[in-house]
Amino acid sequence: MDLFGFVILGLVALLVILVIGIYNRLVALRQNVRQGVADIDAQLRQRHDLIPNLVNTVKGYAGHEQETLQQVIEARAKAASGPMSSGDEQQLRVALDRLLALGEAYPDLKASANFQELQQELTHVEDKLAAARRALNAAVSRYNTGRESFPAILFAGALGFKEADFHRLDDSEKGTVDQVPQVAF
Repeated sequence: MDLFGFVILGLVALLVILVIGIYNRLVALRQNVRQGVADIDAQLRQRHDLIPNLVNTVKGYAGHEQETLQQVIEARAKAASGPMSSGDEQQLRVALDRLLALGEAYPDLKASANFQELQQELTHVEDKLAAARRALNAAVSRYNTGRESFPAILFAGALGFKEADFHRLDDSEKGTVDQVPQVAF
């Protein structure tokens, strides 16, 4: 083999190493995006798991508020079975706000340690959910930046790396998701 052959072979090897490096970096960034989606899903599941306890606690003090309780139960069922980005989660948020507002109308409920603990736990879940959404958007930003930067942009599409979507809010959610639920006791 002559010098020209070695140079060509060296350039091909360098190109292969470059593509492997780009591929591995994009895989890691894509996994961070997937982890962000899974984190949001875990927080939504935790929220959904709290709801039956909250409903049962309210039933003990305000059982005749059956319409509100039924709305929460139905909204939870729809949100649990639908996609994460659907408006079902916002409908659940509204139903939960109505349920928590019952504390104002029922002093015994408002004074219940169990109700207060569940309300506080729900507030913590909402805070973690907002943080998970922000973390997902940061991971998506890093992934898309890595995918669109040079020289990755030359190979990303051919390697099957598509642009990731940011977690977008429905119009009904804007301005409410990142706020802690305001329930006065």
